[in-house]
Amino acid sequence: MLGFAYQRGLIPLSAESINTAIEVNGVSVAMNQRAFLLGRQLAAGLVATNAEVDALAPPAPSIDPNNLENLVRHRHGLLVEYQNAAYADRYKALVERVRQRETALGMGPPALSLAVAKNYYKLLAYKDEYEVARLCVSPQFAKQLSETFAGDYQLRFNLAPPLIAKRDKQTGHLLKQEFGPWILKAFRILAGLKGLRGTAFDLFGHTKERRMERRLIADYEQMLEELLPALSAANYDAAVALAELPEDVRGFGHVKEAGVRRMRERRKRYLAQFHGAERTLKVA
Repeated sequence: MLGFAYQRGLIPLSAESINTAIEVNGVSVAMNQRAFLLGRQLAAGLVATNAEVDALAPPAPSIDPNNLENLVRHRHGLLVEYQNAAYADRYKALVERVRQRETALGMGPPALSLAVAKNYYKLLAYKDEYEVARLCVSPQFAKQLSETFAGDYQLRFNLAPPLIAKRDKQTGHLLKQEFGPWILKAFRILAGLKGLRGTAFDLFGHTKERRMERRLIADYEQMLEELLPALSAANYDAAVALAELPEDVRGFGHVKEAGVRRMRERRKRYLAQFHGAERTLKVA
């Protein structure tokens, strides 16, 4: 972004000064200077290739999204960290039931199992207060900060806690507030309380958004319970489309609520396709 802005004449400094500042900062010098150059090239119409841009970022863990066994193993481990082993086993058990049914039908690549493995995980690992706190105090986050920034810096967090955040008078949407580094102490306490998630003692679990997220999980599980006995080659594609629906639900608050409404409308259409194919198969 800095390189792009510089090339457009929006930064009143020389390129040499900017590169020297990067060197003086002493953090990821080669990567930051390369990023500055790529931004300039982009602004000048010399569009960088994907390979050049990707080379700036450290390699992500190699998890093949189409390898069902590895995907489930990886996300099972993430759910253990998110909640506990029982919660992770619940995920693994449902994916395995789908896989067995798919195999019994003699279907090809496990498209339905993969869709469930990805989207059921997404629903289970919703980002609530406990998870945000856990991620912010994790050793991995601290390591990333130390590798990215140098010198004396402070962290500030923009959050909209449902229990205390004010709402916009016109839209009713929660407004974010800025919290200083002291919030990390509260995060450490909150992260240790993740076992309360979903219980009667979950202080945040009674909010509208958290109740909606738990409802989405229950609805997804119930939907699969109804689909699996009737699954066939004729309605298989509709089942995959239904299993993939949570993929487009993103964000938080009112943004997520809007996504859920759209998802539910699409689910009606796909359910009609699924049962329509089932009835056609029975008549034939």
